[in-house]
Amino acid sequence: MGFRRGRRLCAIKKRSDGGRSMKRIHFTGGDLARTRLATTIGVAAETFDSVKLLWDRDRTLAFHHWRTSVSGRLGEQARPLAALMPTGGPMVDVASLAGDTTCIEEAVDNVLAAPRALLRMELEHIRFQPAHRSWARSLVDGDLEPRRQLTEALAACHRATVAPYWGGARSHLTAVRADYARTMAEGGVERLLETLCPPLVRWRAPVLEVCHPRDADVYLRGRGLVIAPTVFSSRQMELLQCPLDTAKAPVLAVPTIGDATAGTAVWDVSESGGQALGDLLGRTRAAALKAVADGCSTTELARRLSISAAAASQHATVLRKANLITTSRDGKAVLHTVTSMGAALLNSAPN
Repeated sequence: MGFRRGRRLCAIKKRSDGGRSMKRIHFTGGDLARTRLATTIGVAAETFDSVKLLWDRDRTLAFHHWRTSVSGRLGEQARPLAALMPTGGPMVDVASLAGDTTCIEEAVDNVLAAPRALLRMELEHIRFQPAHRSWARSLVDGDLEPRRQLTEALAACHRATVAPYWGGARSHLTAVRADYARTMAEGGVERLLETLCPPLVRWRAPVLEVCHPRDADVYLRGRGLVIAPTVFSSRQMELLQCPLDTAKAPVLAVPTIGDATAGTAVWDVSESGGQALGDLLGRTRAAALKAVADGCSTTELARRLSISAAAASQHATVLRKANLITTSRDGKAVLHTVTSMGAALLNSAPN
């Protein structure tokens, strides 16, 4: 955990010589071999990006239906997040504080437990508005109240802007990652880099050029790169780097909602389909299958469903016997993931 968010990539800025300003990511052969895929940058980071997107002046058609649906849902509870979104300069990297978990409760716990040193590193370059500076100082100083306010805002905004659409978003991200994986399998890592999110990205071996307001060079030095699709970053590319662990691979967050067709597939949530899934499996067991779709342990499953660990284990057993999930051991934890059959059932009834 602990990623520093690169400056966001919005418009393609022209240099005085007529060329594009670029962030150049330098690969070695070892970096290409260590390049891998992730499904998401995490639900907390997606929530933060969704709030910024809602307040942006950009009115991309792909997000029109979503904007219309969530308009007016955010109120005073979003103010702590607004403090971390200055009108100019860098913003806080929520993935640094919350991790890449798909569980908002776990993300909130991570923020509450984030080291003070990490908070200071994330906040020291932000140009806070005068009205927010006292609150920000208290946050950096480790006061509990501003952290609590921040996590409450994150959870409230998640409920308003992300949670109603997370079923469709999750299916979309899974499909995009699968497409990336097919490209890598058929043509190698370089083929993926060649086709990744044009025109924001250009592969000129051994350098990946990413449109950026200022020229910069990033050397991977054997760490490799993690490529993760995003939903709410709308035409913005981000490079997340870990300030507390320089040996950790940076994460390239790639926007994937570029047109109205892709957006419609994500925002078109079918409540009737969700009801049908509940009728088939039972409400709690259907909720368990959806939770497992993000990958979770028995303890996490129990927490997400607000049931006992014994009851969560029982539901997981039934789903496993029906070939809807698989179970493996990760150290002392038991990790549940959906099978292709389980994923197909979820995708046929988004919720």
